Amino acid sequence: MTQTLEPPTTTNDASQVAQAWLEGFEAALAARDTARAAAMFATESYWRDLVSFSWNLTTVEGRDGVGDLLTSTLERTDPSGFALDEPADEADGVTTAWFVFETAVGRGRGLVRLVEEEGRHRAFTFLTTLYELKGHEEPRNEHRPRGAEHGADKQRRTWLERRQEEAESLGSTTQPYVLVIGGGQGGIALGARLRQLGVPSLVIDKHPRPGDQWRNRYKSLCLHDPVWYDHLPYLKFPDNWPVFAPKDKIGDWLESYTKIMEVPYWSSTTATSAFYSEETGQWTVEVEREGRPLTLRPTELVFATGMSGKPNIPEVPGMDVFAGDLHHSSAHPGPDAYRGKKVVVIGSNNSAFDICGALWENDVDVTMVQRSSTHVVKSDSLMEIGLGDLYSERAVAAGVTTEKADLIFASLPYRILHTFQIPAYEAMAEKDKDFYERLEASGFDHDWGDDGSGLFMKYLRRGSGYYIDVGAAELVANGDVKLVNGQIDHLTADAVVLADGTELPADVVVLATGYGSMNGWVADLIDQETANRLGKVWGLGSDTTKDPGPWEGEQRNMWKPTQVEHLWMHGGNLHQSRHYSLYLALQLKARFEGIETPVYALQEVHHTS
Repeated sequence: MTQTLEPPTTTNDASQVAQAWLEGFEAALAARDTARAAAMFATESYWRDLVSFSWNLTTVEGRDGVGDLLTSTLERTDPSGFALDEPADEADGVTTAWFVFETAVGRGRGLVRLVEEEGRHRAFTFLTTLYELKGHEEPRNEHRPRGAEHGADKQRRTWLERRQEEAESLGSTTQPYVLVIGGGQGGIALGARLRQLGVPSLVIDKHPRPGDQWRNRYKSLCLHDPVWYDHLPYLKFPDNWPVFAPKDKIGDWLESYTKIMEVPYWSSTTATSAFYSEETGQWTVEVEREGRPLTLRPTELVFATGMSGKPNIPEVPGMDVFAGDLHHSSAHPGPDAYRGKKVVVIGSNNSAFDICGALWENDVDVTMVQRSSTHVVKSDSLMEIGLGDLYSERAVAAGVTTEKADLIFASLPYRILHTFQIPAYEAMAEKDKDFYERLEASGFDHDWGDDGSGLFMKYLRRGSGYYIDVGAAELVANGDVKLVNGQIDHLTADAVVLADGTELPADVVVLATGYGSMNGWVADLIDQETANRLGKVWGLGSDTTKDPGPWEGEQRNMWKPTQVEHLWMHGGNLHQSRHYSLYLALQLKARFEGIETPVYALQEVHHTS
């Protein structure tokens, strides 16, 4: 980032600078002078657009990238009305400004960071997001429904009667325009968005109740992210909600949310096959609902089956001869049945640590097998240094709402996000220096990511390789949970045998071996050819461990159009499910209403799994 050693300017000065830039940018766009608009960006610059210009989630870099985006989209987008949404700020030579704008079909908001280059203020980062479609505003605030219909009406139907009629017709006399497969937090959040936008949709899930995805996990599971980071759309957690919610409390919240937000939701429903017909322009999806076969014919199909949803179960010689209990961490029931037994947990990431900790608390002889290095960060340090400025009570008191924090976080392009993360993790390393020395002295193979950027980049790049420590790492550091390093060679009837010949006696083996790409669900339900056309889901192409290049610029295939038309992928943590469900819902709404949605820079497929 280019910086100058200027004295701080007043808010008024910063606002004048930002407003002048916005006015100049709008004038260039109105004149369709893409070269002049591109010249208003710094030599190193990044424009991240979430749907508003591109009908895509895309980031362009440098003036050439800006010019290409505008050349491809400007005429139909017809942007206007760029104006400050609040007073701008200036610090360390960077002017930061929130703004609003309009396009031909919608309204947007954004965030720009201006730096001085060659005596002029130019954009270093530029975020544009679509938040509503003109004529299709959500029924909120001044648009909220009246509810009561005053006057006399012999044909009056109550709210309950209308809901019952809708539920009875859905899937029989009426078909959903959007079918969402997967009713965890991602599917529920998207279902709520689509409901508010008036898009006929249906969320289906195999479990008996919404929230069972959480209830059925190991009993010690709690959210590792703080409450301010985890709100769902429209309905925030109460002010007395715990900072780190237990899994069953989250499960109950999701169930209540589904009912309150009137999300069309079928539980105990499993999709068994799907194929798309170019002739009819619809999917045919065969499902079993409470044991009854049904056929659904949606236009758009969304997989919300979980970024960490398809278990990665390695093929280990001897699995068929192991006489004990062998299961993946996703099926781990908790520690109660294993008291007094020997348990070997293969893996060293979040689930592995949580499971080891709960087993130790219940007097189980537990051994962790670490196969590769892992990044560990203490929860309190992550809260204070990594998240506190955006997602905390401190942030809320400073006027940084969850919605505002989402946009601030989104405004930092993935290409440079690691440069903002590295100093934070360096501060955490110093703060918890004693802890890391003890952890590594125990034999634990610890890392800070390929470039020292820590947890968030590992999550965004590969979705694995880390643990947010809520206590179990201390058990490894002090030897209460035994630790061995190595690769698994085979199993015997009563032991895990490592490649170096070490034998670990075991009554129970837990495979905390992570999850595969979401396109594995597509292969299972549709076919492998479609999964390959879709390509790998998740990752940035950073050319770091488990995130092969080339550079993608955005998360592969998430929340945006894919190479398989009418097929979408949605998910992530609660923060991503909340925030990005808006942009996916708007894309689906536009298609439902027949609004043209020409996609700029449709993602190419570089990796099939």
